[in-house]
Amino acid sequence: KDCVWGFSGNANADSVVYYRLQPSIKARFLRFIPLEWNPKGRIGMRMEVFGCAYRSEVVDLDGKSSLLYRFDQKSLSPVKDIISLKFKTVRSDGILLHREGPSGDHITLQLRGGKLFLLINSGEAKLTSIPVLVNLTLGSLLDDQHWHSVLIQRLGKQVNFTVDEHRRHFHAQGEFNYLDLGYEISFGGIPAPGKSVSFPHKNFHGCLENLYYNGVDIIDLAKQQSPQVIALGNVSFSCSQPQSTPVTFLSSRSYLALPGSFEEDEVSATFQFRTWNKAGLLLFSELQLVSGGLLLILNDGKLKLNLYQPGKLPTDITAGAGLNDGQWHSVSLSVKRSHLSVAVDGHVTSAVPSLGPEQVHLGGTYYFGGCPDISFGSKCKSPLGGFQGCMRRISISDKVVDLLSVQQGTFGNFSDLQIDSCGISDRCLPNYCEHGGECSQSWSSFHCNCSNTGYRGATCHNSIYEQSCEAYKHRGNASGFYYIDADGSGPLGPFLLYCNMTETAWTIIQHNGSDLTRVRNTNPGNPYTGVFQYVASMEQLQATLTRAEHCEQDLTYYCKKSRLVSKEDGAPLSWWIGRTNETQTYWGGPLPNSQKCTCGLEGNCIDSQYYCNCDADRNEWTNDTGLLSYKEHLPVTKIVISDTGRPHSEAAYKLGPLLCWGDKLFWNSASFDTEASYLHFPTFHGELSADVSFFFKTTASSGVFLENLGITDFIRIELRSPTVVTFSFDVGNGPFEISVQSPTHFNDNQWHHVRVERNVKEASLQVDQLPPKTQPAPADGHVLLQLNSQLFVGGTATRQRGFLGCIRALQLNGMTLDLEERAQVTPEVQPGCRGHCSSYGKLCRNGGKCRERPSGFLCDCTFSAYTGPFCSNEISAYFESGSSVIYSFQDNYFLSKNSSSHAASFHGDMKLSRETIKFSFRTTRTPSLLLFVSSSYKEYLSVIIAKNGSLQIRYKLNRYQEPDVVNFDFKNMADGQLHHVEINREGGVAFVEIDEDTRRQVHLSSGREFSAVKFLVLGRISEHSDIDQETALAGAQGFTGCLSAVQLSHVAPLKAALHPSHPAPVTVTGHVTESSCVAQAGTDATSRERTHSFADHSGTIDDKEPLANAIKSDSAVIGGLIAVVIFILLCITAIAVRIYQQKRLYKRNEAKRSENVDSAEAVLKSELNIQNAVNENQKEYFF
Repeated sequence: KDCVWGFSGNANADSVVYYRLQPSIKARFLRFIPLEWNPKGRIGMRMEVFGCAYRSEVVDLDGKSSLLYRFDQKSLSPVKDIISLKFKTVRSDGILLHREGPSGDHITLQLRGGKLFLLINSGEAKLTSIPVLVNLTLGSLLDDQHWHSVLIQRLGKQVNFTVDEHRRHFHAQGEFNYLDLGYEISFGGIPAPGKSVSFPHKNFHGCLENLYYNGVDIIDLAKQQSPQVIALGNVSFSCSQPQSTPVTFLSSRSYLALPGSFEEDEVSATFQFRTWNKAGLLLFSELQLVSGGLLLILNDGKLKLNLYQPGKLPTDITAGAGLNDGQWHSVSLSVKRSHLSVAVDGHVTSAVPSLGPEQVHLGGTYYFGGCPDISFGSKCKSPLGGFQGCMRRISISDKVVDLLSVQQGTFGNFSDLQIDSCGISDRCLPNYCEHGGECSQSWSSFHCNCSNTGYRGATCHNSIYEQSCEAYKHRGNASGFYYIDADGSGPLGPFLLYCNMTETAWTIIQHNGSDLTRVRNTNPGNPYTGVFQYVASMEQLQATLTRAEHCEQDLTYYCKKSRLVSKEDGAPLSWWIGRTNETQTYWGGPLPNSQKCTCGLEGNCIDSQYYCNCDADRNEWTNDTGLLSYKEHLPVTKIVISDTGRPHSEAAYKLGPLLCWGDKLFWNSASFDTEASYLHFPTFHGELSADVSFFFKTTASSGVFLENLGITDFIRIELRSPTVVTFSFDVGNGPFEISVQSPTHFNDNQWHHVRVERNVKEASLQVDQLPPKTQPAPADGHVLLQLNSQLFVGGTATRQRGFLGCIRALQLNGMTLDLEERAQVTPEVQPGCRGHCSSYGKLCRNGGKCRERPSGFLCDCTFSAYTGPFCSNEISAYFESGSSVIYSFQDNYFLSKNSSSHAASFHGDMKLSRETIKFSFRTTRTPSLLLFVSSSYKEYLSVIIAKNGSLQIRYKLNRYQEPDVVNFDFKNMADGQLHHVEINREGGVAFVEIDEDTRRQVHLSSGREFSAVKFLVLGRISEHSDIDQETALAGAQGFTGCLSAVQLSHVAPLKAALHPSHPAPVTVTGHVTESSCVAQAGTDATSRERTHSFADHSGTIDDKEPLANAIKSDSAVIGGLIAVVIFILLCITAIAVRIYQQKRLYKRNEAKRSENVDSAEAVLKSELNIQNAVNENQKEYFF
């Protein structure tokens, strides 16, 4: 239970306070511990307890005895068992019940290490079945001498196992519904173990109460000496009390001081302890006659005995390991003259102290568990702090210590102890660590190890991965392999897929059936079934499909005398099955139940009588290829083919990957127009673990984002002030608040991300990338968050302090609330929210412009020299000798004069007083002409590499003057490395930057304006008149090498030539091919930085960088070369196969087939011949 049962008493002498326990409890004894007294009155208490009659049948087993019950064979059911009992014990191991059969089946309930194990073996009931072993574990620390209830219910394949309030449910597979068991069952032990018992076991030592098997009172039958029950060994029908009294060391300040003897030559001390802590003082005793002492400590789960004396080497003994496992461990310490020994759980370790001729004498006081305050004058030392745990069976010099007399103050001394009970608790039961996190604990808390789970946080609740490719894209990530966690902090785990970041983010999910598969010799009585296994579970796929805006899958069916539908009765002969596990007979399009193929929808089947090509039933290859896009039926999980049993009948199929784009939940939003407006949803259930995340943007200074109330519990997230976001909550321990303060304002009308989490360990709040704030949960306080009102979003139940602005992608425990759907029927709240570019516009790079979309945004790269989803992909080209690209501004004027294009500003009458030029290049030739801009008035700009390798920029803005020359001769620029040039001219001043590290400002004397720009030339120029000699020489040679991202203001000539989106005034002469300047940049540091700048923006691999980026560049180059070689070989093979087919057709003088049939057969046979040559890893890169 989540609460500690504490009750407030009366405030005066007359009033009566009543408490009704819910749920009711069964107990023989009640202990009341006063926590505090009324400060205004005297100490006193009167208590009355009302209860009900309780019938109890008890049997006491001594560890060697047991009960054997023999069934009435007529009433025996092989598929049903109901067993209930209560037990208590101080032993951690023992068999509670066992039943087995002659064929090896058995059912066993075993106490092992203080936990209950239910073992059910259904192994040899049928010789052909695979053995099934069910191992269910429940409970912890059940050897605490308290009553524990057990209920086992087995009905066929269903098993319910309950221990106290904890329950496990199991649903078996296969032949489990039948257990071949014998006609007797034993309780407390296994009288004669059969071959099925292969595990170590002990008899149970303790008490059983109200033991029932299928409604039969076993203990009552034993008391009546019924012949159905045989008592083996010493069995009594009353429960004996344990002989030991435990003591609990509650804190690091706890200690137990016991007097010792000064006269005995041999001193011994024994005790048992249990704890979760790795370190603490177990025993200290001061040496007599000489200074020094003996320390027995727990260090890192091991027992360490240390005997020390100032000025001499200490004697250390280490024994045991993993002693902080919560189990009872026995310790025996013996000191006799100059000999020491310590035994842990019966294993003895001894040593001779190096104290010289002196004998070891102990005496005085023995301090167990800790040391008193130094003010008491004790010399006790506790280097690792006090012990927190339990001890029992303490004896000194073979004399058992009576702890009850210590409690009464007649023997020894103590502080902060709880005597006569062991207060240890298992803080890992129930296990609050989610998603497979490993729970470890100390005396006062637990810790979750989230390594390799894909989650983080105090309870491994928060996924470290994004929920979709769309979310990764809007973090600025490039295409690559990513882990996706579609339900966030929900129960589904992450899985690996490929994200193709285009204008939209495509999600690509592969399966095992991407190869072309041929099918023969099938009929309706013996069909072929192809099963597709995906890289994700069906639940994970369904969550991904739910988030996506659109999904599709390409299914190709090749056929040769293989029909999809029977001509006789119209029954399907081949079909496919989707995730709904229903038969689907349509083979293309978004409309289900059409029973048509793509050709039938488009009206171009080879036989107009049918809706599918294959139904024409021709003795030649054809195909029905369809793009399935009805999302509720995807993905395809099976394909069934049953018409390939006739002569010359054959079929083949191929299924493409599941493709999805978009994330409709990522952009789901609502706008709140007034402070009184809100959206309401059902109560949020996050009792033990709750997380809430959302985006918001606003111009208001304050407002409540979200609120949910209970009777006393509540949660609330609000903008407290322009710079403060606050998360407040109460789970019964009083209200708590966590606030994050920002150095900048949150009400800047940009998107901000908020994430809060509350669990049994702590509460946390994070806003954007600001440091998160946490609030630890109070120790042993209430942990259940109990809410009962509606969930209010954007406001409160009082309609005050509402939020003005937009909320987007609101998620609670991984589930996204549909704000838009609710907003459509709510006044003063609008579905959707525009203005994404204010936050995400910075992702559009290199001059790309952010454009708003109904759901999100896109980067418009029209006037950028780059392409890609964020205008970050350089367009590069390799120029062979004598080639050129010429962009005509005057032709462009006529093409765009009726548009609003920026390029239209470059026309014959326009005078340019400023321009910006950017490009990158790599070459080894000198001289070279990199860029040339000419005007109708014999003005020009040339960027060349001179004979000596220097870079020269020549501006001639006046036809009557010599050009201004800017010369960069600090290095040879024709060195085969990638170099970057940027020129910005403002009137008569030009700013030039080379390789981002060399900058120069030049004042031009030839003029301030560029009149009537005519051409921009990359590469060789044919006209050399009216230009200076150096430019003419470079222009005659042209350019051989790579040019990249060339841009003159808003004009990108390479992009216009290689990626034309509309008619462009570009002329290409010679061989200019798209290439990558960066890929061949060698070891140049600058080029490497530019190559990986986009990936660097994504962060490290832990920050969700695609796994593909972790592959070294050498491996990528080698893989690329291998792929190219394989591709060439495959092409040659395909051509050879096609030629061979044509020869056979010619020799046989077969009639000419239709173009459709010929194409289908060629494609099929080519794929059949080459499919085995391409492995799965290579094909993943051909999306």
